[in-house]
Amino acid sequence: MSGIAGIMPLDGSSPTASQIEAIAACLERRGPDGTHVMVLGQVALGHTLLATTPEALVEVLPLTDGPTGCTVTADARLDNRDELLTALDLAKETRTIGDGELILRAYLLWGEECATHLLGDFAFAIWDPRSARLLCARDPIGMRQLIYHHDAGRRFIFATEPNAILALPDVDALLNHDRVGDYLSNMEGADLCSTFFRDITRLPPAHILTVDRDGLKVRRYWELAPEPILNLPTDEAYAEAFLALFTEAVRCRLRSAGSIGAMVSGGIDSNAVAAVAARLLASESRGPLPTFSAIGPDASECPETRAILTAIQSPSFAPTTVNYAALEPSHADLTRAMAESAEPFDGDMTLLRAIYLAARRAGTNIVLDGAGSDLLLSSDFHLAFLLREGRVRHVVREARGERRFWGPEAPAWRGVLAAAWQAFVPTAVRAIRFARGRRKADRHFLDRAAAVAPFLDPIRALDRRRQVQRLDFDHDRVDSLTRVRTLTHRNLVAGRERYDRVASACGVEPRDPFLDLRLIRFCLSLPRDQLQRDGWPKWILRQAMERTVPADIVWRRGKEHIGPEFTRVVIAEPSQSRPDDVHAAGNLPLTERYESIYLSNWFVYMLRHGWTSGTVKREGFEDDDR
Repeated sequence: MSGIAGIMPLDGSSPTASQIEAIAACLERRGPDGTHVMVLGQVALGHTLLATTPEALVEVLPLTDGPTGCTVTADARLDNRDELLTALDLAKETRTIGDGELILRAYLLWGEECATHLLGDFAFAIWDPRSARLLCARDPIGMRQLIYHHDAGRRFIFATEPNAILALPDVDALLNHDRVGDYLSNMEGADLCSTFFRDITRLPPAHILTVDRDGLKVRRYWELAPEPILNLPTDEAYAEAFLALFTEAVRCRLRSAGSIGAMVSGGIDSNAVAAVAARLLASESRGPLPTFSAIGPDASECPETRAILTAIQSPSFAPTTVNYAALEPSHADLTRAMAESAEPFDGDMTLLRAIYLAARRAGTNIVLDGAGSDLLLSSDFHLAFLLREGRVRHVVREARGERRFWGPEAPAWRGVLAAAWQAFVPTAVRAIRFARGRRKADRHFLDRAAAVAPFLDPIRALDRRRQVQRLDFDHDRVDSLTRVRTLTHRNLVAGRERYDRVASACGVEPRDPFLDLRLIRFCLSLPRDQLQRDGWPKWILRQAMERTVPADIVWRRGKEHIGPEFTRVVIAEPSQSRPDDVHAAGNLPLTERYESIYLSNWFVYMLRHGWTSGTVKREGFEDDDR
């Protein structure tokens, strides 16, 4: 996971080497293996390398095509290299061809449609001097990020992170009050464009951006669509078809320049990824697979810890565990990383940070995970669909199965009532109930905002909350697009972006096989009973992994989370590395402590210590030393 950056003046001036170097310097943490910049007259491009593929070890970006002068910088891992090499008439080349060059050659052949021919995780920018135009693109799922600042008629700047753009002294860090409201509303996925800075924007996934002196245009180049239902004769046939595609998705993500590892939790998702990865590595004599797991101190009291200790007994794994009761060696690093979080949303990601830090210390800079499985194999509104089809006996069976899986907190009658409400109550009636249920939450939000962020405009903040709530209400419709809406939900992008930020701060690249486009399309074609059966979610995955993953993991009921325990430990323990006296907030409830630390203190700390060059304007904060 490298860093990319660029500057394109739009007023006839020229960028300087010092400008692009300043931006690139802020990205060296995520690209510690080398920094290169290039000034091309009308534009300057930069790249900081995290070498995670064999080709990246020899490819130097930015890269220019001699005959056309087109130049690319890219943060990319392409999974259809053989296909592209053939299509681009490069299959007979004996030299090493990097992913950046493949992207550039794809642009020279297909123009702005080049992104539709790429499979994998990517964000890239291509300068075309023939049209004096810069093209930027981001992968369909949003595994890689691209952030930009556009001052119409004056300048366009892009980078992988906002703080890199803010390295230029005349870019103002004006606080985006809407995003602060999103944080207080727990609406991380409110939209796909905004950042915490008013003048800095995210390029949404599956979009390309073009900019020249005539202006900036952003358009979608890819959209997920429903697939015809796949009809196979048996459960075994479905499981085999799924396993074949899943194995290929894992195999693509094993292409590496060094050690590759995997997260292993107590659930089926990460264990499926790790088991298939370990088998593939063993077939190439590259095992055992390093695994990294977060556990608690007492397995007898923690089902998650028990499941992990069972899973990592596999001889195909070389396990490392991180115990939240023994964080002393990492405490200072975790505290510092928490205080320097790229966004307040990342503040409580202590478990993830602990795993990525352990991986990096073990010499592993790629970590596989299975985070995308929850959406890929979601069985949203399963009971409601069954009710609409008149399959009442199936509804009762599934509701009882859900109670067995989730426990007494999910009584069967409640599941049936909720499904009936979703399936049969008119949209207008549901909308009234939906709005009424939000009023109490709105009052609570205003109370929190007044205490933590009094600079927010309450009318504007409530209006944004309701806009997002309307989007969520629309998402909850039960129809033929339900699965598509689930797989393209804004929260999926927000989650992957959070993984990106936390991992890159540790010099690690996360990879998720469940978000392979080929696998996504396949899972869209599955009958609903392959997603849930007898209350068991992710039925097809359990069937596919029954001979590969321990039965205690495959058929484990429920789902426990120990992530909050990691954050509690770090917040509760005093540390000399804290930039502010966050320990003074120790008597507050955990949520309010997050707000105190990651809103008030986060902005003050980052503005004072992270963006030291130039004049920074702050809305809502004074310039004193509080």
